[in-house]
Amino acid sequence: MTDQTLHPALQRLLEKRGLTGTQAQDFLSWNLKDIPDLTKMIDLEKAALRLISAVEQNEKIAVYGDYDVDGTTSCALLWHFFKMIGAEIAVFQPSRFVEGYGIHPVSIDNALAEGVKVLISVDCGISNTETADYALALGIDLIITDHHRDAAPFIPRAYAVVNPNRRDEPEDSPLRPLAGVGVAFALAVKMREIMIANGKTVPTVYPLLPFVAVGTICDLAVLTPINLRLSRHGLKQIPTCLYPGLLQFFAPEELKDGVTSEKISFNIGPMINSKGRLDHPERALKLLIAQTREEAREHYQHLEISNRDRRMIQAEVVEGAKEEVRKNLNDDMVVNVVYRPDWHEGVVGIVASKLVDAFHCPAVVLTNAEEDGVVKGSARAAGEMNIFDCLEQCKDLFIKFGGHKAAAGMSLKKENVPEFQKRLREIIARLPAVLRTRQEHWDIELNPEDISPQLVRDLAHLEPFGNGNQRPVFRMSGVKLASYRILKDAHVRWTFSPLKNPQSTFAGISFNYLGKWNEPSPDEVFQKQGKTPFTLQFGIGINRFNGNETIQLQVERILL
Repeated sequence: MTDQTLHPALQRLLEKRGLTGTQAQDFLSWNLKDIPDLTKMIDLEKAALRLISAVEQNEKIAVYGDYDVDGTTSCALLWHFFKMIGAEIAVFQPSRFVEGYGIHPVSIDNALAEGVKVLISVDCGISNTETADYALALGIDLIITDHHRDAAPFIPRAYAVVNPNRRDEPEDSPLRPLAGVGVAFALAVKMREIMIANGKTVPTVYPLLPFVAVGTICDLAVLTPINLRLSRHGLKQIPTCLYPGLLQFFAPEELKDGVTSEKISFNIGPMINSKGRLDHPERALKLLIAQTREEAREHYQHLEISNRDRRMIQAEVVEGAKEEVRKNLNDDMVVNVVYRPDWHEGVVGIVASKLVDAFHCPAVVLTNAEEDGVVKGSARAAGEMNIFDCLEQCKDLFIKFGGHKAAAGMSLKKENVPEFQKRLREIIARLPAVLRTRQEHWDIELNPEDISPQLVRDLAHLEPFGNGNQRPVFRMSGVKLASYRILKDAHVRWTFSPLKNPQSTFAGISFNYLGKWNEPSPDEVFQKQGKTPFTLQFGIGINRFNGNETIQLQVERILL
């Protein structure tokens, strides 16, 4: 596929995004042979050599991963890799509510009790300097693999620290955008490379890329060409992969036309995360490393129950958080920092994202931690701002914090909450409004005749969508509403027609539209029917129902 063979509307889209010529070819490419060398990271060779030695000496190896999708897929990837090379590893994950984020001294105690000689952290560890010292003292070789910002006073004194965002990695390193699972994959690549050089026969690591795709997309890693290509190959393999756990997420008919990033982001991600949000993440990991369909089905059913509970809890907390925002609503909304002691800690990150969606400015959601007098919370950025940098200016108020540009977490003493609210507002207020607010975004204007099966097919060549490669948002003017139907008291199914050709119609859907902040109600829209035409802002997808496929506008806004 070249940019010249794309639908003309998508050629215009790429041009607007500054992708022309070789840049467009690079963006659309699937070529893994010319991506930057994944193994060019400090300490990666040292880590790989130690692990190969441990395998050869039959020393016990364990992997310790974060409880989110990135950490869980990283654990699963390394578990499958070691199985491929004929080695066994143990896997540990912390509870969000007991150990909390990161790797802690108690984690080293647990590993020691299990006879572990080499412990690999994935998607965490860069800030756990105390734990690294503890491992060193007890004689466990700790290999940290992470991708988060290196913001501790010094790099942990672990056996090896592999992180493209280490302070001593080149600022312009193309590996900086890798997710934690991408770093874990690089470790597998390096181990295989060394083992082959030593005359061993090692299977290809290519089949591990589905885990890279899921972790990269769900962790909102920036979709630079390297992440795009790794994820594209991962998504392509899912329908024919040999991992029963991954296949549990799809009905057979869903696999026929390939797997989209939307399915990963809005279904698989929340399902995997649900266990870590409500209790312990081990079921999600057991699903991803399941060896039989029966075993996978059992674990998947647990995730379904957990995700249903998570949605109910989340809906309640979202409504409460919006109430807190409305109490202090004003025209100069800089940041929303909301706190209630009884909110469920496991959903505060999602709720912060929902507040950003609703009010278009950064959000921090706080609740009481298990420890008396301690408050924990999650922050989400809006616009192009860096929420981690803003929080770093408040770090004297925190017990601990960590994260990256778009999202972060923190814990602090309850008495520091008012000062934190005040100071964070002052810090963010100093940023230009265009950087700290979610801006109205759309890509290009379409004519009714542009909407065709070719446009929908060609959109797939731009996949995966996510951070740095947003799903295209289109506009179409001169539209009127023919009819609408409300679904499940929340969603709206629309039928639109162009004013110039009333016989032509477009089906549309708006999810969770009713009660949406600052949007006209369906009745208000319908009152315009046959009168003043309005403008639609939408994505485009396929609605599959009873074996039929129809083009469907995914309506985001209706501009009257």
